[in-house]
This record gives sequence, C-alpha cells and structure tokens, in this order.
Amino acid sequence: MESKNGVSEQQFTGLILVSGVDSPGITEALFEALSPFAVTILDIQQVVIRGRLILTVLISLSPAHAKSIEEDLEECATKLGVDIATAFESSDQKTIAPKKSLLHVVVLSQSLKPAAINAIAAVISEDGGNIERINRTASYPVTAIELTVSGADLATLRSALATTGSELGVDIAVSPGGLMRFATKLVVMDVDSTLIQQEVIELLGAKAGVQSEIAKITESAMRGELDFEASLRARVALLKGLPSSVLVDVQSEITLTPGARTLVRTLKKLGHHIALVSGGFEPVIAPLANELGIDHMRANNLEIADGKLTGELVGPVIDRAGKATALRDFAAEHNVDLDQTIAIGDGANDLDMIAIAGMGIAFNAKPAVKAAADSSVSAPYLDSVLYLMGISREEVEEA
Repeated sequence: MESKNGVSEQQFTGLILVSGVDSPGITEALFEALSPFAVTILDIQQVVIRGRLILTVLISLSPAHAKSIEEDLEECATKLGVDIATAFESSDQKTIAPKKSLLHVVVLSQSLKPAAINAIAAVISEDGGNIERINRTASYPVTAIELTVSGADLATLRSALATTGSELGVDIAVSPGGLMRFATKLVVMDVDSTLIQQEVIELLGAKAGVQSEIAKITESAMRGELDFEASLRARVALLKGLPSSVLVDVQSEITLTPGARTLVRTLKKLGHHIALVSGGFEPVIAPLANELGIDHMRANNLEIADGKLTGELVGPVIDRAGKATALRDFAAEHNVDLDQTIAIGDGANDLDMIAIAGMGIAFNAKPAVKAAADSSVSAPYLDSVLYLMGISREEVEEA
C-alpha cells in the first residue's frame, strides 16, 4: 500500500475477538462495522458451544484506520451486548501461509476427561506438533473430538498416541490430511463379533449340543494360541450330522452390532465400497450382506451331503491370510489404493488385513489386535468408525 507521496505504507494486522451469548445478526453487524474501511480479511474462525459464541477475525488494515475501527467496534459491542477485544500491530505479512502436512487426531470416549486431552496435547507437543484447530464431531453415542495438527510426523505420533490411548482408556486415530482424506475408500469388515454380536459357529454348536467345546476352541484361536485353519476344522468336525436347515435357523438368531446399519448406510451414501470377510460361513452371512446392500463377501463353506453337515469344509479356507488377500482383491477391483482401505476386526485372524490396510481398526478387540492396529474402538457402537474417518455426527444424521 502506498501513501499519497508514493512512499510504501506498512500495513497493520488486526485480531478481533468477539465473545458472548449467541444471537442472530452478530456476524452481520460485525462485518457491517468493518465494511466502510479499507480492510482485507485474512482469516475467520467461529464456534458456538451451549449458546456461547466465540468469533475471531484476522484482518489487514491501514494504521490510519486503526483508531476509528476500534471505536466503531466498541459501539458495535455495546449494541450487540457482547465483548469485542482487538489487537492491532504492524506487520509485513499480506497473506496467511498455508499449513502443510496436516494430521488429524480423532479422540473417542464415552466419558472424556481433562487428563486425556492434557496427555494427548503433551504428546503432540513433544513430537514437535502444534494444534491448529480443535472441534467436536460427535456428542453421542460417544464424544468425538478432532484435533488438526501441524509439524508432527505421522508414524511417530500414531505410535506415541496409541500408547497414550491405551493408558488412558480412550480411542485415538491419527490420519493424514490433504485431499486424499476425502477419496473413495474400501471398508472391509470382519463379521462375527464385529458386524454382528454373535459367533455363528457357536450358534451352530448350540444346535449340536457342543457350544462349550466350540467356544473354548474359538477363544484360543482368537487369542492367536491356535492356528486358525486347524481350529476351524476342529470346530466344524463337532457339527457333523446337523441338518443343513440349521443354517437358515441361526440366521434369525443373529443380532447386528449397534451402529452397524448406520455405518453401512452412511458409507454407501458417501460412495464408499464395503466388503465382508469372515472365517464364518457363507450360507449364513450371504443373506445378511444382501439385506444390508453389501456387494462383496468372502467366507467359508460347509460341506453338505444328504441334507446334513459332514463336519468338513469345501473350498479355500478364509483365514488371516485369506482375509488380507480378499482385501487386496476387492481394492484392485475398485482401483482403490491400499492406503485408502480400512480394515475392521476383533481377532487374531484379522491381523493380516489390519496390517496392510491404510487404517486398521481394532473393534472391541483382544489386546494383541489392539496393539497391532492403527486405532481402536472400545465403545460397542460400530458407527464410531465414521468419526475416525473424519465424518461428523451431523453428517451422519444427514446421510
């Protein structure tokens, strides 16, 4: 900016902070007061919490106008019944430099405590990061808070916050920012104890009177103490002689995990791809996938002869390696890069797909799975995954 004699005049930068009880017309009145002056808006942030407004505006202005602007803003504050604080200082900065390599840290908790935010902020600071913005993305069924962070390393921060989250009992996800955050995703889910609340093979075991024996083998397999294929074949052998009609019977006993329909509906509405991969059985899972409108599924098949289960499997076994292969296959089919895939599971046979996915999520999982995953969900609500993806509750409700 030049003065009348041609000499360059240094600009001022002005920070305006408005706070008080929110009401219609505050933003309009503030900028009406600024409109007569040669002012350029550099940045704006506004938030309303429980009816209380905080509005900050950063402007570039001529030093000659500073006093008049302050006087007009004081008059505006009186009319509106709010507080307006100003801080003007000399500055050569004409634009706000964009922040690069931003990270998004999402914190989930059913009872979020100050100590948790304190510890998370401390870890971010220790990693050289700076919190640029904080906003709430959900208040129910869990509280979800998203922090936008600059200057931190993704791998280092993700590892450090995983430890912090485990110690504090909160779920934390760290993901890169940028345009690719909004790219089409492939979300691959385990079924038993993830999409649904039951273990299908245990439901079948109850029909055969061997539920307790099967449950013991299942627990050992999910903890990684037994090879999955060997344990599956041992459990299936206990079902020998059951009529094949039980596969239809157990379908009525399946209960979706809370939030499962919301998760699937929202992902589909937003154009993401969904797949189910299961160590369970295709005849039981396929009708559920059809009902939810899920196009991709891969699971095991039971051998049937003369209308009865033989106690054997047919076809390839979908174990932990098979689940990872399925994720790769579905991603390739939709031309989705692996770093844009999300894998959700709870047991040891989910570890391989969790490892190769761009974001691996342990859902109410065993300790070994939590330790291997990028993030976890401890609340019994499957739609909490949406918040880890940066989708707000308001957007979920709209979808």
